[in-house]
Amino acid sequence: MSAEENKGIDRRGFLAISAAALGGVALAPGIRLIEIAGARAPDQAVTNTVRWGLLIDTNKCASGCTDCVAACASENGLHATGHPRTDAQWIRKVELKDLRSGRAHSVPVMCQHCEHPPCVDVCPTGASFKRADGIVLVDRHTCIGCRYCILACPYKARSFVHEEHTDQNPDVPRGKGCVEGCTLCVHRVDRDQQPACVEACTKADHNAMTFGDLNDPKSEIAKRVAQFPTTRIRADLRLGTGVHYQGI
Repeated sequence: MSAEENKGIDRRGFLAISAAALGGVALAPGIRLIEIAGARAPDQAVTNTVRWGLLIDTNKCASGCTDCVAACASENGLHATGHPRTDAQWIRKVELKDLRSGRAHSVPVMCQHCEHPPCVDVCPTGASFKRADGIVLVDRHTCIGCRYCILACPYKARSFVHEEHTDQNPDVPRGKGCVEGCTLCVHRVDRDQQPACVEACTKADHNAMTFGDLNDPKSEIAKRVAQFPTTRIRADLRLGTGVHYQGI
């Protein structure tokens, strides 16, 4: 590897490559571990000029609709194991009701991709980390399954993998004994695509989800956040979440 190539590898890429070398991970011909780890190529390092975020309009999110949940499961290889209480759940629908007005809302909840993520603060190995563009991830190669991050997350957005998994999406490696959660479909984002949940919501003509760069005043999400009142779950914690909600 040349000095120029090496310079672009971020910490996560370095750890992933090290884990493959030390652990003897077998990869298919032509596939590099840094690619299936969901990071950009070494010559396309992320920067903090972009702040990826998600806006969910609960006025357009119908109760009983699970298109976003199904799309997430399909994209990321989340399959039922026969143990629903411990199955991975990267996105879930939560039904809210205002006791004063009686108004009900159906709210998708996932990792909120905090600016100050408590999961990262408590991780003893650095497996939980935040990219420069705001996406919070778990490096399964350095995760020891201690589950401190699960306890620290106020959004219950992390899951522990209890079962062996096969037939996985190579872009989203999963492993027994690791903790995982919503990645905002980082492997798609790094290819200039939308997260699977957003794409499914749009295709179904619900249009309840908007994904984009919160730092770009010309982006659709930035315009809507500036124009309409939005809420962040547990804003009192001052975590600077990247997920905004409209209508609640």
